[in-house]
Amino acid sequence: MNEIHELIKQKAKELHAEIIEHRRYLHQHPELSYQEFETMEYVCKQLEKWNIPFTKGIAGTGIVAFIQTENQNLSELERQDNSCIALRGDMDALPIQEENEHDYKSKNDGIMHACGHDVHTSILLGTAKILQDLKDKLPQSVKLIFQPGEEKNPGGASLMIAENVLENPKVKEIYALHVFPDMPVGEVGFKEGLYMASCDEIYIHLKGKGGHGATPHQTTDSIFIGSTLVTSLQNIVSRRCDPKIPCVLSFGHFEALGATNIIPSNVYIKGTFRTMNEAWRKEALELIENQVKQIVAGLGGEVEIEISKGYPFLTNDPVTTKKLSDKAIGFLGAEKVHDLPIRLTAEDFSFYSQKIPACFFRLGVRNEEKGIVHGVHNSKFDIDEDALRIGMEMMTLAVF
Repeated sequence: MNEIHELIKQKAKELHAEIIEHRRYLHQHPELSYQEFETMEYVCKQLEKWNIPFTKGIAGTGIVAFIQTENQNLSELERQDNSCIALRGDMDALPIQEENEHDYKSKNDGIMHACGHDVHTSILLGTAKILQDLKDKLPQSVKLIFQPGEEKNPGGASLMIAENVLENPKVKEIYALHVFPDMPVGEVGFKEGLYMASCDEIYIHLKGKGGHGATPHQTTDSIFIGSTLVTSLQNIVSRRCDPKIPCVLSFGHFEALGATNIIPSNVYIKGTFRTMNEAWRKEALELIENQVKQIVAGLGGEVEIEISKGYPFLTNDPVTTKKLSDKAIGFLGAEKVHDLPIRLTAEDFSFYSQKIPACFFRLGVRNEEKGIVHGVHNSKFDIDEDALRIGMEMMTLAVF
């Protein structure tokens, strides 16, 4: 193992206990999307302590820190290159009531870091400290993006990009990691090319004419209309979509507050549409809206439909991703580095991946012996905190 690898391992090991404390504090004090004000101040306090310059309040609660290389061994051409590498960590939590009983359980009722963003933020803080300590060896300068609002449209990434986070200096490539409860701690995963789906939200309000269940002919049955919609819309995926394009349409909310003998007037349906092709995405959303209106009209009802445009698909730049994957193999060993399949989950890191070469990789956090087995967005989600050290090592390695 080379000198830089040894230095990274040493620094991550020295910082590990402190970063655990940062992670536990953040886990105890979660904040929802675009409300990460205390989290922002906490991160800034640490950056100030380590003399790392930053700008806060970007897109409301975002932070951008910058570490300028002081490497005297760079060539003249490298010195003239004003671009930098960026590392990103998201900061927001979810509206979930935590059901764990550990000492660092959430203190904010109904809010929990159930997707590991406390982990991502803590890892980025630790990485910042390592890079600051090694700035005389950095091959290039580094921008550290502490991002709000990953969990909620329109996505904090899109807002930060709109505020020129990828400029001044220009970012030439960007990296981020995400906890992965399916993978044991100590392991990481990569996927070149298409990796995650676009994500759009569908909200349907059906209006019929309510009445007695014994006289349905005197009603306009909104439940029947809604049921017809949910089943009929699947033909868009099964018969209109090219089978080679990953695509899913799912409805997870169907609210009809009638009774055994009451047909309600109103039905509320909520769903998600996900795919990995922007042309098909545009066409499918138009088909969904038109088909909803036609079916409802044909069955005598009225409808209001809203489609909230979410994140685009996420694509990992093959060169950038292979570069870090190869480094990870050299650092952790080939048996600890895995190829990942595509997923139809979504991530607003996709906004960055649409702009510049990007690598979004997975960090194993599972430990069955410790009972750490629950998935993200679960009220009992937790991590093996050894993952914090591995995460710092991988993010630092990306820069070298």
